[in-house]
Amino acid sequence: MTNYEASGSPKPASGWAVGGVYFAGILMIVIGIFEAITGLAAILENEFFVVSQNYTFEVDVTAWGWIHLILGIVVALAGFYVFSGRTWARIVGIGFAVLAAVANFFFIPYYPFWSLIIIALSIWVIWSLARPLERA
Repeated sequence: MTNYEASGSPKPASGWAVGGVYFAGILMIVIGIFEAITGLAAILENEFFVVSQNYTFEVDVTAWGWIHLILGIVVALAGFYVFSGRTWARIVGIGFAVLAAVANFFFIPYYPFWSLIIIALSIWVIWSLARPLERA
């Protein structure tokens, strides 16, 4: 529910909320670039990532490379669209941040520390983009 001023117009957005959305857009661009670099590393050098023994979800490293490369490009593009201020861009940004978090969850055995960092940043992006822009 939105709050309205006495004049009947919506209250202006909080500076913190707007700054959080802009920071989320920048973070999505950075995450997308990192994902694309990770994907290229997996595609170009198969032995760069080594998986631990007996991992339940064993997928070829080259396949993970393509997943990360494509996801990285799309997440970076979605980050640029967040700056348009459109609601659909925020929804798309949330969706791709969820996909980035899930993809990195399955990538934990290949690169654990980095995957956990990307998951944490993706969750922050989701939280930031899901916040309402009107003041309470």
